[in-house]
Amino acid sequence: MSKPTPKPGQKADRNGGLQTLVKAERLSQIAFVLPAAVVIGWGLGALMDHWLHQNWIYIVGLILGSIAGLFEAVRQALR
Repeated sequence: MSKPTPKPGQKADRNGGLQTLVKAERLSQIAFVLPAAVVIGWGLGALMDHWLHQNWIYIVGLILGSIAGLFEAVRQALR
């Protein structure tokens, strides 16, 4: 069975599978960035808690990580 020939003025769709993989990779980045930012913020806050002998800085790290992750997820989604 032969491939259908494109109409005049139409390009052949040779990169359809590759474009699908690129779209899937972009979606997986968006799904990964928010939890990663929250975990990094929590981890840095916990390290600062230990270093400064406090027990509240990890909450600030969680909040800042959540905000940073949300901004990055929205920025990637709008791109």
